[in-house]
Amino acid sequence: MMEIFDQIAGLFMHLDEHLGQIIQDYGTLTYLILFMIIFVETGVVFMPFLPGDSLLFAAGMMAAKYPESLNVWLVVILLLVAAILGDTCNYLFGKFFGQKVIQLRFMGKAVIKTEHLAHTQSFYEKYGPATIIIARFVPIVRTLAPFLAGIALMHFSTFFKFNILGGFLWVVSLTFAGYFLGNIPVVRDNFEKVVLAIVILSILPVLWQLVKTKFMSGRLPKTASH
Repeated sequence: MMEIFDQIAGLFMHLDEHLGQIIQDYGTLTYLILFMIIFVETGVVFMPFLPGDSLLFAAGMMAAKYPESLNVWLVVILLLVAAILGDTCNYLFGKFFGQKVIQLRFMGKAVIKTEHLAHTQSFYEKYGPATIIIARFVPIVRTLAPFLAGIALMHFSTFFKFNILGGFLWVVSLTFAGYFLGNIPVVRDNFEKVVLAIVILSILPVLWQLVKTKFMSGRLPKTASH
């Protein structure tokens, strides 16, 4: 198990090296590979652990490094379509099958962790439909937000509006950040630290929500005993 975890962590922390190798090995098929990873991360509720944020940054970085192989505008358009389609499929899946999926168990454990659902629900309680935009920048919540929107039967036109806006902000900001910053020597030579910074910044909203919830629950007045 630890060996598998180390392999996943290695892939995650060295995305620039792996993506560079993919470009050399598969050429234009790299577009399809990137499309599928973003689509699966946003569209398959069981796959919330894929490295969406850092992948977008690395894709922009590689587009700057290998412009003859990756056109940054084509990367942005394809990944934007993947992100929007992914969230839409996730929403529809939640709408029609959500309650059954939440109850699924594998080897005695819930397929979707209840704490992940609770974190996402707390975002909805605070931000409402805008959660669809904010969640784009928060790992795990990003994958579960459209799923819960479907379960809650959010009006599709409302969901789709926030879906497009959130997808645009997420894909464009991170891809072009990688494109313009990725080849600056201090960034390029410290990719692992940059990935860690992206991860830390992206999970700060979740951590803040947890701390605030814990703090507020500790301050709730106790019911007087009779």
